[in-house]
Amino acid sequence: MNYLRSFLPWIAFAVVATQFDWRHSALVGVVLSVGTLLWERRTGRAWDSLVIELSALGFFVLLAGFAFALPDSAVRDQVDPLSSAWLALTAWLSIGIKKPFTLGIARTMVSRDLWDNPVFRRTNVIITAVWAASFTIQAIAGAFLLTYAPHASLALITIKVLGFAVPIAFTIRYPKIVRARATVHIAQ
Repeated sequence: MNYLRSFLPWIAFAVVATQFDWRHSALVGVVLSVGTLLWERRTGRAWDSLVIELSALGFFVLLAGFAFALPDSAVRDQVDPLSSAWLALTAWLSIGIKKPFTLGIARTMVSRDLWDNPVFRRTNVIITAVWAASFTIQAIAGAFLLTYAPHASLALITIKVLGFAVPIAFTIRYPKIVRARATVHIAQ
């Protein structure tokens, strides 16, 4: 459930943004990002397992600054897809620099002798790519809906829920499939 905790500021922001002004929602994101980072560092998590938390802090600080500087900006109406696009960019960049964001988190769940295993690394590239694709689809679908059907709240919520549920389910299941394949391969 480390993944869910990592996305807490994003989830809370999405919920708060539906009820309050975007400036206050951005501040909630900043506060939760700082709190999450402090909590995780205090519990001993390494920086490489905090990519999403660091990304959240960057996004929410920039968003809050922008929202308070230009409170009537049209950006206000596209914040949800922008947040998904930011997460997509974070995930794709982490793959591009060969440090998929899931790798640091996964390392907290396995023994150190697996960290440099090519299968372990490849598994995390695939998992991160699924997250990146999901965030990309969320951003595109959200922007489309907000442009052409801005009152389709149920559709927006569905996109958001599926955008997290699908990669979470994949993240839980895929490593089990990889381990099962490895066990069969070793047995042969």
